[in-house]
Amino acid sequence: MDHAMHHHTGTAPGATWSMAIRATLHCLLGCAVGEILGMVIGTALLWGNVPTMALAIGLAFVFGYSFTLFAVVRAGVSLKAAVKIALAADTVSIAVMELVDNAIIALTPGAMDAHLSEGLFWYALLGGFAVALLVTTPVNKWMIGRGKGHAVVHAHH
Repeated sequence: MDHAMHHHTGTAPGATWSMAIRATLHCLLGCAVGEILGMVIGTALLWGNVPTMALAIGLAFVFGYSFTLFAVVRAGVSLKAAVKIALAADTVSIAVMELVDNAIIALTPGAMDAHLSEGLFWYALLGGFAVALLVTTPVNKWMIGRGKGHAVVHAHH
């Protein structure tokens, strides 16, 4: 995500759809990396659906937070402060994204039992990400417009 394009004026930024989409894509990238990695690990270890999904969701949060964390630390913020910023910036976005994405997967017939080598697994996962992007973007726009969510990152670059 190119944070250099944003300008901080000391007040809550205006929430544009472009800003909300960028924030949501940033979140989606972290969630996708973590979730796919979790699914691959859980499947490789022959875990059941619940522990595999728990790992995937946990890793989605870890990777989602880490992308923001690294960007803020790179901008010169202390690690302790950067953790607080990442938690404030991404928690709601990641939670909504994971809730929607995993609901789509869980509600897609056969997707929970599909293997990594099957198209159904990937169609359900990618379809879940697409729906999550559509649902999470307005949430992020609303939060940014109130100086919350991804807007807290703007003060640190």
